[in-house]
Amino acid sequence: MKNEKTLKPASGFSMLALMLAILIITIVLLAERLFFLAIPLSVIFFTLMPGFVIVNPNESVVLVLFGKYIGSVKDDGFFFVNPFSSRKKISLKANNLNGTPLKVNDKIGNPIEIAAVVVWQVMDTAKAAFEVENYDTYVKVQSEAAVRQLAGSLPYDNWEDESADITLRGGTEKVNEMLVYELNERLEKSGVRVSDARISHLAYAQEIAGAMLQRQQATAVVAARKQIVEGAVGMVEMALARLSDKNIVELDDERKAAMVSNLLVVLCSDRAVTPVVNTGTLYH
Repeated sequence: MKNEKTLKPASGFSMLALMLAILIITIVLLAERLFFLAIPLSVIFFTLMPGFVIVNPNESVVLVLFGKYIGSVKDDGFFFVNPFSSRKKISLKANNLNGTPLKVNDKIGNPIEIAAVVVWQVMDTAKAAFEVENYDTYVKVQSEAAVRQLAGSLPYDNWEDESADITLRGGTEKVNEMLVYELNERLEKSGVRVSDARISHLAYAQEIAGAMLQRQQATAVVAARKQIVEGAVGMVEMALARLSDKNIVELDDERKAAMVSNLLVVLCSDRAVTPVVNTGTLYH
């Protein structure tokens, strides 16, 4: 495995001044027809010319001399390097990978769709250049593999697995931390570091989405009804207690039962109630 070596090459401006001096001397010698001196200087000039290299901010240049890695230039500026070396530019900027939705099965076996956004950048130029064929493709493939592995290790929610501490839908921050860790483990070989990764799309697959929506709606209805009933019982209890405390009316058990029944119907009904005036008694 290649380890990155950072080079501090000579400034290109000083070498440029020397090259200009060689060019001027060569022109003078040619004018004087001193070809035996002008030709060697011309060869030196054209041999050194390819040694100039410009490195832009957040960019690096990997140098290889006759098949051997000699180092990476990571400082921006104008430099002069070995003119016989081959160069490969590698960007050090942060990149976004917006993953496409993947259809996978969660831990319980439910088919789901999941996608993630990954922020990554090259940290080790030697590994990026020599350890993998194409680090851009490597990042994309390994990111999809990491998302699949994460989705298969956790349930979508805890409706079917109530013992689950972390779910894809409920444990957002923890899931993102797990994804970042998994990605860095997979991409370490390529010299890439992931600074952030977040689930950008999460849903049940189309074939079960309708059934899951009905389940969610049923759960919401049951929860709402439970809250309504609890409130209605409390209001009925309070009404009976206030009537008894104020001595407004004396109710026997049968009348209390009728009153409780009517109040519960009124309070728990999801439609407007039509009042009925009873002009008789409960016993006629």
